[in-house]
Formats: sequence, C-alpha cells, structure tokens
Amino acid sequence: MTVLAINGSPRAKGNTSTMLNWVLDVLKEEGFETQLVEEAAKPVQGCISCFYCVKHQKCVHQDQISELMPAIAAAEALILGSPVYFADLTPWLKALIDRTGLVMLNSSNPLKRKPGAAVVVARRAGHVHTFDSINHFFGITEMFTVGSSYWNLGVGAPVGSVEADEEAKNTMVNLGRNMAWLLKKIAG
Repeated sequence: MTVLAINGSPRAKGNTSTMLNWVLDVLKEEGFETQLVEEAAKPVQGCISCFYCVKHQKCVHQDQISELMPAIAAAEALILGSPVYFADLTPWLKALIDRTGLVMLNSSNPLKRKPGAAVVVARRAGHVHTFDSINHFFGITEMFTVGSSYWNLGVGAPVGSVEADEEAKNTMVNLGRNMAWLLKKIAG
C-alpha cells in the first residue's frame, strides 16, 4: 500500500515538508510505502472550467499536476500539505485540488473511500480555514478524512522553526498512527 503525500509549498524541505515527513515516518514504521512529492515551485495552470475533463477524463492542461494524477489515483491514501497564504492554501495546491477533483469525479472516482489527511503550517493564523479547504476536497471526492489528537496543524515561519512545535509533532505522529490503523482496517 502506498501513501502519497503532496507538499503544496513552493519551498521544498521547508516547514510543510517537515510536518509531512513526521507523518510519513510513522507510516514507514508501520510497513507502508510512502512517497513525498515536492514540486509546487513549478508554475501550473488553474482550472478554467472548460469541462474538457468531462468528455476526455483528463485535464486539458499538461503540466506536473496532470502528470501527478495517475499517482494520486493509484495511491491507497493521500496527504495534502500546505502553508497558509493569506488565510488559505497555496495557489498551486488549489489548482491541484480543482483540476484533480474534476478529473477524478469524471473518471469513475478512483479516490472514493480512500483515506485523506490535510497538514497545515502557518506563521500565526489561517490554519483552520486552510485545513477546511483541503478537507472539502476529501469530502466531495468521497474520501475518508483522517484526523489526529488535534487539528493537523503546526506553527512556524522561518524554515525549520516548526521543529520547535512539539504539539504539532505529536499531532503528526498520531495522524500517522490513525492513518495506518485505518488503512489496515480497510485492507482487512
């Protein structure tokens, strides 16, 4: 079983990456294959509501989001991470959610009944709105949203500062355990 984590931050190896790796480390310990994608610094096109995907089951835009869609569909679980940009997720992650959501819903929805989790980091505020935005994607694609002992969020601004947020680290460890438990129950 593969768990795919996608870092929506343009900063590879930043605070969002750190938090995602805390979750993935637990999943690896539990015996799951994991993959972390950190490509959000590359320019992408947002959804233009052309509905090309309805007819062709793929997106009209050909960029790294389109290239990621087969891996997203094939993964047994999905974790989406984002720093907070003006009280919401990054534009790159928003493009991924909008475009992937429409393609998946028009392609027999391979995300249905798979676990999904949001991971959010911010300097000070905007966590909950960003967390909700990502979780809405899981809801509309009929995924099971995985929670932890607190909302899946951390506090940090300069790269590496989230390391000081012990509560965030504990929350990510619990998130990894909860996702592993759910994946094992689904597998039977």
